[in-house]
Amino acid sequence: MIRNVLAMTAVAVGVTAVMAQSDLVSQRKALMKGNGQHAGAISRMVRGEDPFDAAKVTAAFAQWTETAQKLPGLFPEPPKPGEETRALPKIWENKSDFEAKIAAIGKAVADNKDKAKTLDELKVAMPLVSKTCGDCHEPYRRPPPPAAQPGQKK
Repeated sequence: MIRNVLAMTAVAVGVTAVMAQSDLVSQRKALMKGNGQHAGAISRMVRGEDPFDAAKVTAAFAQWTETAQKLPGLFPEPPKPGEETRALPKIWENKSDFEAKIAAIGKAVADNKDKAKTLDELKVAMPLVSKTCGDCHEPYRRPPPPAAQPGQKK
């Protein structure tokens, strides 16, 4: 009886650990999806495709601030085999550099959020923030899979 309880407990702990890691991947994906949506909205403003909207700019900078605060804690260990993530193993091989890049994102966002109150100011601030995002994505994010051509299966 005790062996059965111990075995069930061990299985439950293992399942919980896998679920917790999957939850971290889901949280990272949700943050990055939000970042991308906001970056798209801001980029359309900068390119003149959409009118300047101060509320959207404020929301974008709030999203990016949240991301910079949460992101370091969302990479405690490498993903398990078969887990779908674009995070490269380099993150855990050079964790201090990765965390420094996240800190740089947070600093760029903090330094520029009050400097983006008009379209002209946003045009100056956005490349500074965007560069720090790219500085992290370039070494630590796997490129997206190629899009399927029309008529091809994904």
